[in-house]
This record gives sequence, C-alpha cells and structure tokens, in this order.
Amino acid sequence: MATTTPENAQLAERARLSIQNSGLVQREVARHIGLDETKLSKSLAGTRRFRPTELIDLADVTGVTVNWLMSGSDHTRGVSVPPPSKILPTRHVENRDHAQKRRSIIEKAWWLLARRGYSSVRIADIAAACGVSTASVHYYFPTKREVFAEALRYSVKLAFDRQIAELHAITEPVSRLKRLVELQLPAGDRGRAEWSIWLQTWSYVAVDESGKENHAQGYRRWIQTVEDAIAFGQQAGVFVDVPSADLALELTSLMDGLGIKVLTGMLTSDQMHQQIESFIDRNIVKPKGSNQ
Repeated sequence: MATTTPENAQLAERARLSIQNSGLVQREVARHIGLDETKLSKSLAGTRRFRPTELIDLADVTGVTVNWLMSGSDHTRGVSVPPPSKILPTRHVENRDHAQKRRSIIEKAWWLLARRGYSSVRIADIAAACGVSTASVHYYFPTKREVFAEALRYSVKLAFDRQIAELHAITEPVSRLKRLVELQLPAGDRGRAEWSIWLQTWSYVAVDESGKENHAQGYRRWIQTVEDAIAFGQQAGVFVDVPSADLALELTSLMDGLGIKVLTGMLTSDQMHQQIESFIDRNIVKPKGSNQ
C-alpha cells in the first residue's frame, strides 16, 4: 500500500475530477483501462499509486493529459516539452455527452486512418465504427480533413502522455534518453498506428501548405524534448560536449529514417531499437575515462 503523500493525494483528487467530468462511471473507467475496480478505488483514494500505464490509459479515456493529472496543468514544463494548446486535442464548450462522443469518434477514426490510410477511409466508415450516423460525425467534424487534423493532435497527446508518465521517475541520463526514444518506436499496434499517422502527415504537408504549421509545432516539441534529455546528460557530465541541438537533430533524423524502414517492412522495430541505442552509445554517451 502506498503512503498517502500530499502529491499523491492531489493526483488522486485530479483523477477523480477527470472521471467526474468525463461522464463515465468508475466501473466503466476501470473496464476501459483494464484495472480491477478495487485497485482503481484505492488509487482514487490516494492509498495506491497509479502505475505509469494506468495514468496513460486514464488520461486517454477521460480526455485529460497525464501532465494535468500529475501537476494540475497541461503546460507544466518537466521531462517532456508541453505541446501548445493548438496541437493538443481541441476543447469545446459542450456537455459531457458531446465531449465523450467527440473523443469516441476521434479514437475510432485514428485507428481506421492509421490502418487503412486517409484516402481509403470514408466518413461513413468512421460512423459505422462508432455506431452513429454520418450526420453525427459531420456534426463534430464537418470534413474528413478536420478529422485527420484532430487525429494528429491525438497522436501528439499520446506521445506526450507516455513521456510524462514514464520519464519523471528516471533520473539517470543515459537511461532516460534511451527510454525516451524507446517510447517512440513503431512497436506494437499502437506504436505502428502512431507512426502511420505521422508518415501520412509528412506526405500531406510535402504537397500542401495548409497543414505545415500544425506539423511543425508537433515536431518541434518532440525534437526539443530530445534536446532537453541530451542537455540533462551533458549537465551531469555523461554526454559528449557537442551542441545538444546538433545531437538532437542527428538522433531524430536517424529515428525518422529507420521508422520509415520499419513501416515499409525493411526493418523490424527491434532492429531499429538496436541501431538507435548503438548510435547513442557511440555518439552521445562519453566513453569511459574520457575528458571530452
């Protein structure tokens, strides 16, 4: 049993509020996040700590960020750079039922778009997956392009939630950087889906100016998070004395290229992971005994 600390009590209070505002009952939340209802009750009372994966799932189902759950704000600066509000899922003045339906549409659309691609998904397909009419989908999202833009914001939130939940407890710089990049691998169904949304975004913004700013803000957040992790290691004296921005650019560029190879079947995610860890060890971590 976890000792009830002020920090844990505040997190529990915000978790209760997120459930209340979501329109879901506690039993439904427990089912959605795959957690025994008794354990959820203890966590909501502040007598059991939420595990990182539970915080991520709770934030997902209730529509808040893990950063808000842990700090009380979406924009608290920590181990991951907070996204601007513009590139997080759009918030509307609406009742709980409408907010819940909006989240459901985006979550279903996100999977369809990731697996089948933008051109192969119709609004009718999204409506069928949600069990609603096409008119209902259009009520929340007038065009398919608006659905996709919101799906990208959802991807940004998923990455941000994972990073905040997982990295705050890792204080050793090499382990933190390696865990950061591991969290962003195209591994598993969700990891591949997230990369698919980004890859489709890159393809779109290459030929259309309208989506470039949203993409740029989301990508800048990611590269700044990597740069901050590298700077953290440099301050601790365990990373090489090379401009952190240069190292972050090299590392993220390597990840982009390898990620495309994974999605196109040229590499496995495990091979990608090995290549990235090798790059970090060779080019970012100081050799033992080095005064560099």
